Amino acid sequence: MDTAIQGKVIEKKKPLVVRLRKQISLQIMVLFGLAFIVVFRFLPIYGLQLAFKELLPGRGIWEARWVGMKHFNDFFFSGNAAKVLFNTLALSGLKISIGFPMPIIFALLLNELRSHRTRSIVQGISYLPHFLSWVVISGVIWGIVARESGVLNSLMLSTGLRSEPVHFLGMPSLFWPMMVILDIWKEMGWSAIIYMASIASIDPQLYEAARVDGASRWVQTLKITIPAIAPTVTIMLILRVGSILNAGFDQILVFRNSITHEVANILDVYVYDMGLVNGRFGYATAVGLFQSAVGFIMIMTTNKLANRFEMGLW
Repeated sequence: MDTAIQGKVIEKKKPLVVRLRKQISLQIMVLFGLAFIVVFRFLPIYGLQLAFKELLPGRGIWEARWVGMKHFNDFFFSGNAAKVLFNTLALSGLKISIGFPMPIIFALLLNELRSHRTRSIVQGISYLPHFLSWVVISGVIWGIVARESGVLNSLMLSTGLRSEPVHFLGMPSLFWPMMVILDIWKEMGWSAIIYMASIASIDPQLYEAARVDGASRWVQTLKITIPAIAPTVTIMLILRVGSILNAGFDQILVFRNSITHEVANILDVYVYDMGLVNGRFGYATAVGLFQSAVGFIMIMTTNKLANRFEMGLW
């Protein structure tokens, strides 16, 4: 028997306490992750009962009265439900259809750079926007496109391209394109990391054999690189489709205004307004539960379709 295999067998025969003690530093790192999951994923499940209850003044969740499906009926039969769902699906659909392929294309282009130094510099610069909060980004964008004091309007007026300033963030027709473009700019470099790692794991001998056969770089990309990263792309798509009703709460919250309210009123923002602003906690919980249920169904459906190509998560 191979020495390495013998070592693993002997290690497994040791008591669990002894093995954990040898890995104490790793186990402590795992504890932080488990604590995060428990606090922010499992404990909030307790509050889901609010979706079927109505809070009474000065009383807690247990003392709230049951109202059954009342909050769900109020949402689906209200005049806001159709518009909110349309805004959410339309904006999220644009981000998936346009934004999802961008990191893949970016990773493929980076892979074609011959200079490792240039690749590292470009990759490092592309990461930076991910670490900026939407609050900071909104301040910068407002400074650029503001109607009265924005750099872009000042430039257009001074050069004679426009006779009057343009209210870019006050035009509903431009709101969705701007949100999609900003989302791509912020997350493209960071999202490309996993695809770059997947490309790096491809056996270099495949490319050498392709070059010997006279395959061009384009053919190598089509025949080797893309098929090799297809499982990774499928997994990321499954996870992304699962959050189709999440169109970017923090981004929309800082960019919306009274003029663009009709197109910026997505599901997450609607839940925020109903729950924290208007104090309708049961109603907001019901809408949030509906959002999570749709996400679960989408993940299951997408994974089932992916299993037909043997690329599913489970």
